[in-house]
Amino acid sequence: MSLQETVLDILEELTGTEEVKDNLELDLFEEGLLDSLGTVQLLVEIEGQCGVTIPVADFERDEWATPQKIINKVVANQ
Repeated sequence: MSLQETVLDILEELTGTEEVKDNLELDLFEEGLLDSLGTVQLLVEIEGQCGVTIPVADFERDEWATPQKIINKVVANQ
């Protein structure tokens, strides 16, 4: 499974919707699909499943707002 697929699977599980896989530009915060608790869960799951550590201090909501942006950040931190 690719890194992108893994991230999208994590997002689908956290948000409870397949829409995150269909629309990579979906604003997860504006749509109410991700909040601060969900963000922490996301970072923990990315570390556990992808082996990529993202410090919470480096988290900028605007840079993590869409599935595509999240994928880009995880790839950049690999």
